[in-house]
Formats: sequence, structure tokens, C-alpha cells
Amino acid sequence: MHNHNLHSEGYDFEVLIANSPELADFVFRNTYGKDSIDFADPKAVKALNTALLKLYYGIDYWEFPEAHLCPPIPGRVEYIHLLYDLLKSSRLEKGSRILDIGTGATCIYPLLGQAEYHWHFIASDIDEEALKNAQQIINKNGLESIIELRHQRQTQQILTGILDGTERITAAMCNPPFYKNEAEALQNTQRKLKGLGKATQNPVRNFSGTAKELWYPGGEKAFLHNYLYQSSLFKTNCYWYTSLVSKKEHIKSMRSSLNKLGATQFKVLELSLGNKISRVVAWSFLTAKQQKNWTTN
Repeated sequence: MHNHNLHSEGYDFEVLIANSPELADFVFRNTYGKDSIDFADPKAVKALNTALLKLYYGIDYWEFPEAHLCPPIPGRVEYIHLLYDLLKSSRLEKGSRILDIGTGATCIYPLLGQAEYHWHFIASDIDEEALKNAQQIINKNGLESIIELRHQRQTQQILTGILDGTERITAAMCNPPFYKNEAEALQNTQRKLKGLGKATQNPVRNFSGTAKELWYPGGEKAFLHNYLYQSSLFKTNCYWYTSLVSKKEHIKSMRSSLNKLGATQFKVLELSLGNKISRVVAWSFLTAKQQKNWTTN
């Protein structure tokens, strides 16, 4: 994990429970003699991540419908730290304005980004009900002046309808839908549950997730290439476009497409969590002169 990640040494359940007593109902002593939770239980996962947000990031209210994706905090904040390093390398780490594409009902990236680095956010989503829930989280944590929500009314658009022609942001970030359809998502859930020793014929996703959060026609690759194309329509609106990419084999085609679209920079940042390795891909269309004169004002 990144050296700024507060969760690299695991979870101190004693401290977490002292700060969030409701977590105690889900904690047990495992066969190794250590405190843990049942990571196949959506309620336990939500209770743990709620406790982490409260203790480490000052988020006192984080409620959302059980159907929505419950993001694992250690992995989500890892993306935030990698983005910080990228911005710092471009001397952009201070006063940054970030676009979170597909923020969801939990608004997790803006919550973490403002807590860790005092970034301001625009957060978009196609799901109006999810945005209503995210707005409630923002309001109850007093973050109205820091996080602005925008509804994407066109399901095949990503940036059009969110950014106007003159608006500038420091970076965009995205955790794209991974799957082509529900069947593919359920197959992956079965594999995860088998790994946790909880295989079943009627799987329940331990991190939950709605259709809009988990799948996209054509899957992750189709979404990413739509994003690449749309970013090329807003070349001077954003210094760094970024996205999580779960499948390494997509990198080659992304690089090829961005070369054709006129990208001037392309980076692959490794994101490692335990035995799982993912990556953040970053690209920019700015010329050297535009980079030198960059401002979001």
C-alpha cells in the first residue's frame, strides 16, 4: 500500500469499536486468534467501512440503501493517494479541483479526497436517487461548499453535460463498471465467495451494488474507450484524466487509442492491495506550454 494509507497494517478493531460500538455485533475471534468480521456479510462490511470513515476521516454520517455498492475504504483511499502523487509530480497537489465520475450513493472519493488533501470536488452520476442520497451525506457532514453534485442525464455521456466548454478541473477520476451484464457480475461474486469459503447457489454480493454501478454494455473496455474519446473532446478542460483499470489487457488498446486521439502523456500507476494488483491509468492532452500556464481559475 501507499505509505500514506492509514490501513496498511490492517484493522485495530478495539479502537474501531470504542469509536463505533455498533461494529461489535459483527466482530469475532478467528481461527488465527485475531479479531475479524465475516467479509461475506454485506452488513458486516458496511459496519466496518462506516467505522473506518468515522475514526480516520471525520465522516460521522454515512448512510445509504443496502442495494448500493459499499466501497472498501482501504482500496478507495489508495486511489486518492496515487492521484495525489500524480498531481504533486505536476505541481498541482494544492488547491486541486477534482471530477469524480460515477460517485454513487456513497460519494466515497470526494469524502476521502477532501479529508486527506482538502480537495474540492464535482461529483457526477447517472442515478438521480443515488445523488439524492449522496447529497444527504454531504449536507449532514457540512461539506456543501466542498463537494458539488451534478446529474448526468444522458446515460451514454460521461463528460458532455457535466463540464461546459470553458470549465477547468485539475483531474478526473473514475471507478468504471467492470462487467458486461448481471450474469458476469454474479459469476465473479461466486468466485469471491468461494475464496471466502462461502460458496452458495444464491450469492449475495458482499459489497452489494446496483446494475448502474456494476455493469455497462460491452463491459469495462467499452466504458473506458467511451471515456477516452469523450476526454479528447475536452482536451484543455482537465490536466489529468484518470481511471481505475481492473484488467491489465486493456492497457495496450487504451494507449493505442490515446495516441490516435492526440494524448501528450500516458502513465500507468500500480495499485496494490494485499495479493490483488490493479492499476490507475492517467493521460493528458495538454502541450508543454499549456501545462506551464495551467490554472483552474
